[in-house]
Amino acid sequence: MPHTAETELGTAHVLLTGATGFVGQAVLERLLTDHPATRISLLVRGKGGQTGQDRLRRLLRKPVFGTWREAVGAEEADRVAAERITVLDGSMTGIPELPSDLDLVIHSASTVSFDPPIHEAFDTNVNGAVSLYQALLASGSDPHVVHVSTCYVGGLRRGVVAEGKLEHDVDWRTEWRSATQAQERTELTSREPARLERFMSRARGDHGKEGPIAAARASENARREWVRSHLVDAGRRRAQSLGWTDVYTLTKALAERAAEDLWGEAGHRLSVVRPAIIESALRHPFPGWIDGFKVADPLIFAYGRGQLPDFPGLPDSILDVIPVDFVVNAILAAAANPAPADEPAYFHIASGASNPLPFHRMYENVRDYYTRHPLPRDDGFVEVPTWKFAGERKFNRRLLLAKKKADLWDAGLRILPNDERKRALAAQNARLRAGIATLGNFTDLYRAYVRTEIIFDDRNARALNNALPAEVREDRGFDVRRIDWEEYLQKVHLPSLSKLTAAHRRRKTAAARPAGTCPKPELPRRTDVLAVFDLERTVLDSNLVEQYLWVRTSGFRKAAWPKEVADLLVALPGYLRAERRDRGEFIRAFLRRYRGMPVARLEEVVGRGYADTMLRHTCADAVARIREHRAAGHRTVLVTGSIGLLAAPLAGLFDEVVGSSMHVRDGVLTGYLTKPPLVDEARAAWLRRYAEEGGYDLAASYGYGDSHSDLAWLSLLGKPSAINPDAELTRASHKRNWDIHRWKRSGSGVRGEVLAARPTMPRTDGKSD
Repeated sequence: MPHTAETELGTAHVLLTGATGFVGQAVLERLLTDHPATRISLLVRGKGGQTGQDRLRRLLRKPVFGTWREAVGAEEADRVAAERITVLDGSMTGIPELPSDLDLVIHSASTVSFDPPIHEAFDTNVNGAVSLYQALLASGSDPHVVHVSTCYVGGLRRGVVAEGKLEHDVDWRTEWRSATQAQERTELTSREPARLERFMSRARGDHGKEGPIAAARASENARREWVRSHLVDAGRRRAQSLGWTDVYTLTKALAERAAEDLWGEAGHRLSVVRPAIIESALRHPFPGWIDGFKVADPLIFAYGRGQLPDFPGLPDSILDVIPVDFVVNAILAAAANPAPADEPAYFHIASGASNPLPFHRMYENVRDYYTRHPLPRDDGFVEVPTWKFAGERKFNRRLLLAKKKADLWDAGLRILPNDERKRALAAQNARLRAGIATLGNFTDLYRAYVRTEIIFDDRNARALNNALPAEVREDRGFDVRRIDWEEYLQKVHLPSLSKLTAAHRRRKTAAARPAGTCPKPELPRRTDVLAVFDLERTVLDSNLVEQYLWVRTSGFRKAAWPKEVADLLVALPGYLRAERRDRGEFIRAFLRRYRGMPVARLEEVVGRGYADTMLRHTCADAVARIREHRAAGHRTVLVTGSIGLLAAPLAGLFDEVVGSSMHVRDGVLTGYLTKPPLVDEARAAWLRRYAEEGGYDLAASYGYGDSHSDLAWLSLLGKPSAINPDAELTRASHKRNWDIHRWKRSGSGVRGEVLAARPTMPRTDGKSD
């Protein structure tokens, strides 16, 4: 190391990979700000219809470049960027031809996940690095390469780890080939008939009510998730079997070895910079700058939200955190002071050796901050928990017991009737499961980082920092001993996270309104918009069974009542099984009970006592919403899988009522429908065609349903709402950020509104012999 280190890059032509990432953005900003004579080539891939150049334009308007743009002016910033920056449109696995006059390469691109599938980790980290060095060799350039890695390439070690070449004999070529083969084997295994049948069986049980296509889609999604899960597990297990914490650190270590084999020990200059856990900036470009949640931040955020009642970390383990501006300064210092050819240099940019931050100290700072600045929630503010730092075995036992409790709850919920109590219990259990999943995920992800007993020696990094000229050391140095952890955490990092979490809450609030009320904004006036309402449990607070009983009690002898009820009770378990399997199967089976009923008699019953009962069970909120839609010029449609005639008392509320019809012979119902009932995917197909023929805009249309079987057709609409939903539709609605409303039975006045409405007759496709 020279007595006085170089700090300038002069007129160097710099290739930067990973420029859109956290570290890459900060490196690019420093190059633009402090190294004005450099030329910069950026490897940026097109994404989402945007070219690499498009992404650069958006990138340069991010907060990290704000200070620079303000200093030089927006017009000058655009001119400088156009003059100095060249975009190479490509990716790490598809590198284009590189310039032949490169002086410096800063390779900071890598996967941002600790636990990706094994083939993805190798493809990005190992294949990406190999592709870069092969492209450099082909270009004829002989640049100094700064290879950005991670301190944690040291693996499952204890004690002090020196800055130097890793000691292992793992062949990166063999492991890369094996990872690719693992993907191929797993894909083939997932398609074996017995396994596919298991996927289909589970999908039919969970999604059968949505329809066969939905079940098939769920089965395929389950297969893909199974493949991904097995490949994630394969990566984790292979890494641990070789002595690394996870596939991320394994592949970063093998990428280093590839860099040494192909470049650093093959007659070229190589510097390997290994940062620890990179977090928000201490000073530059401004205190607290961060681009999204980083390594430790999801753990901090989850704690602040009260989601982590305890954690199995070692309180005296070192949480090796380093501000991003220290990392960038170290990268550029290493870049300006290349090692000799064939003698790679290694630098740990870490705090654990010179200014350690024990996990318990980090926890105390986070707890203190969120005690003084608690996060809001619906009923006030979050009270953060006190951790006991339970041992890993004890913690895992508690987690297993919690999972068993949630499974028992789910089993019990399946046999409960679909009412408000069941929905509340289902929501409570969903929250329990979410909490268990959060605990499990964080334990898996962070175990190696909060139970570590490793210290990263930083003597090379300290020597490089100390060799910087004194006049630039304040701005461009990276002496971790100057970090006051309480000051940094309490006044810089945690406040910056609070801003991110506040933005997260605003987006979440905007995306999902609270259940129980209709949307407040006035409906837009349009004539090409549909408002489609399901009947049972949506407009009415009843189901097909109750409607059948209304028919029987309104128009038949009381003496026949006991036998009818007894027959219904005997048949009820079969109906419930059919309902769980397939809504259409249930409707067909249940409507057979109308067999032998004279049509004229049914029409008479519907027009008398049945109508009065139906109006008493009509939801006032539904009537109000229907009237709002009609006032806005929307076409209102009531759809039922039952006999359309049974919806006749409500026909005046709607522009159209669409229902099933029953085959009639000699004026008597046969018990058979003339066409399959309009439920699940059949209703979706009908709705798509109805909109096409009528010129209606489904993306702007509204839908209201209550059941899991309504998911297929509700998903077609731009503005779906779940009304008094069952547990399955509730979960789906939360996942999709749909509105959820609780509509209640009519009070006084609804009967008059319905009777005063313009009458229309239900549209059915009846057929008589």
